[in-house]
Amino acid sequence: MNREYLTEREANTYSPLSLAFLGDSVYDTLVREQLLRQANMPVAKLHTAKIQLVCAEYQSAAYEVISEQLNEKELAVLKRGRNATGNTVPKHADAAQYRRATAVESLFGYLFLTGQNDRIRELFEAIMAMEAGAEGSMSERRADGENSGDE
Repeated sequence: MNREYLTEREANTYSPLSLAFLGDSVYDTLVREQLLRQANMPVAKLHTAKIQLVCAEYQSAAYEVISEQLNEKELAVLKRGRNATGNTVPKHADAAQYRRATAVESLFGYLFLTGQNDRIRELFEAIMAMEAGAEGSMSERRADGENSGDE
């Protein structure tokens, strides 16, 4: 796919919530690819595992992991996303978690628009390392049926 990337300045003209709109899809696609590559399992199990990795609670934890690895420009995008005000908060998250999740999605949208695909992969790998390092990881517990619920 041949796309024309935006400059950082152009990407910064979008609202954080618009960046999050795109970043949600970018992050979701990466999670789906990761899960599919990990195991050939029924779609229902893939979906359950995916929900746990894209939920606000998990993305909020990811915020803490990646915020320490960002350069000044990336950190500014992350903070803009965190401070954006949306109208709704999912039933399984509190407002602070939702704001941090929105920040992560904003950053992924920004990086995608500016063509920083290697950086997206690098940050996503750090997030997945968080998952792999957690004993009895959240997605494993929930894929097995503990605390499962709708997104």
